[in-house]
Amino acid sequence: MTNPVIKNAGYILVHTPDMILHNGTTATVEKASNPNSEYISHLSESFRRYEEVVNYAPNQVFIGNQKPETLIDLEMPWHTQKVSGERYGRFGEIMPQEEFIAMIKMADAFDLVRLTDDFTAMVKEKLSESSYFTESEIELLKEGDSKDVIIDILNDHHGEGIFHKGTLVGCVKRAHDLDTNLNAHVMLENLVVKASGVLAVKHLMRQTEVAPEAIEYVIECSEEACGDMNQRGGGNFAKSIAEAMNFVNATGSDTRGFCAGPTHALINAAALVKSGVYKNVVVVGGGATAKLGMNGKDHVKKGMPILEDCLGGFAVLVSEDDGISPVINTNLIGRHTVGTGSSPQAVITSLITQPLDKGGLKITDVDKYSVEMQNPDITKPAGAGDVPESNYKMIAALGVKRGELEKSQLMDFVKTHGMPGFAPTQGHIPSGVPYIGFAVDAIKAGTLNRVMIVGKGSLFLARMTNQFDGVSFVIEANSGISACAEDSGYDEKEVKKLIAEAMRKLAESLTE
Repeated sequence: MTNPVIKNAGYILVHTPDMILHNGTTATVEKASNPNSEYISHLSESFRRYEEVVNYAPNQVFIGNQKPETLIDLEMPWHTQKVSGERYGRFGEIMPQEEFIAMIKMADAFDLVRLTDDFTAMVKEKLSESSYFTESEIELLKEGDSKDVIIDILNDHHGEGIFHKGTLVGCVKRAHDLDTNLNAHVMLENLVVKASGVLAVKHLMRQTEVAPEAIEYVIECSEEACGDMNQRGGGNFAKSIAEAMNFVNATGSDTRGFCAGPTHALINAAALVKSGVYKNVVVVGGGATAKLGMNGKDHVKKGMPILEDCLGGFAVLVSEDDGISPVINTNLIGRHTVGTGSSPQAVITSLITQPLDKGGLKITDVDKYSVEMQNPDITKPAGAGDVPESNYKMIAALGVKRGELEKSQLMDFVKTHGMPGFAPTQGHIPSGVPYIGFAVDAIKAGTLNRVMIVGKGSLFLARMTNQFDGVSFVIEANSGISACAEDSGYDEKEVKKLIAEAMRKLAESLTE
């Protein structure tokens, strides 16, 4: 068996202000129940411009231009602090709305998306200047339709409008006359998941030397589920993303677990690689239109801009051991079981201390914990508090109870082993995974040795069970040649001897 390692991670944000009004659950429910409300009437006045979104510190952290620790000294509220931001970052990008609308069209395999001819011409020209899109991808935009055709689809064929800067620029048609699971609203949601997932994988693959044809499996782990009336969650986002990325040797499947889904998916990927079933597995999560503007009423009420104006997406490559990349230690897996209980102490014990106890580790032996990394600039005005900080305090309190920390060290632990939240409230996106890219870089650089990724999920939202959920895993520094020796059945000295002999023979052959 081989050790599963994390080679790279990609993260993207997409600024979609018009989707807050037309596709976000908070606004669409308000329009249906109270269409003349003051909130709906003035919502667009609270939208941020793209430049403001790029120059927003947590967003720059999310795509890797700044480290999470830089937020510690930034005065809150962060949205009032201007930073100098860039569209592209270490891990990905912040894409403007018009380009993403084009990606929705590119993601459409059934000619359901129609865009106006004017908008199509404009966005084609813009994408042609980008190195991220091939000519064949741009050709998928086709020629576009007149606005009259778009309006006809909306009025007579139950289409869902696509808007940019308040103007109708296209629509999504329903995929079936009677199937509610294939109506235009759901199809737009699904195409957004696919398109944002593709964008995240594009950035992942630009960072790795692994060729597209070497990817053997894809696991998609967002919170949406695609299917039809006979199998509402049948899938498969994963294989559709693999197809769009030209992963010709890959298959895949979708994994769902509410906010804990990505962590479940990464553990599944690690198991598949360790067992030898697949050598390279991509885990990807696309964005959720429903979560856009989720806390918008509270933000507007407090005179704030709508901060939940970005879709999120991520992608991670899990591969067989290369002797360099950080290892997922499959012996240190935490899990909230059916019998765990739902008290905060029970949850933290099952996810944090039980896996550490398996390895004889203390809470302080983990350099960084990545928990629910929601941006407190978004959650605090909505009354949800600082979610990451609350998690770190609970972990520290358990450390005090176990005698691994002094009570006076509690806040020092929070600062040293935790970090400020910086992820958008896209449900599955903040839950553990936003720090993986930073963890890989830091562990490779030797500044960190061990990181724990913690995902939590609220299963009771589906009304099938009152159970809570959560899983965790530990990423560790790669022991290099020692790991290779162990896997090969040789001791380390023997492997070094074999390598030296091979190098000697190679040198001799070169001098002949």
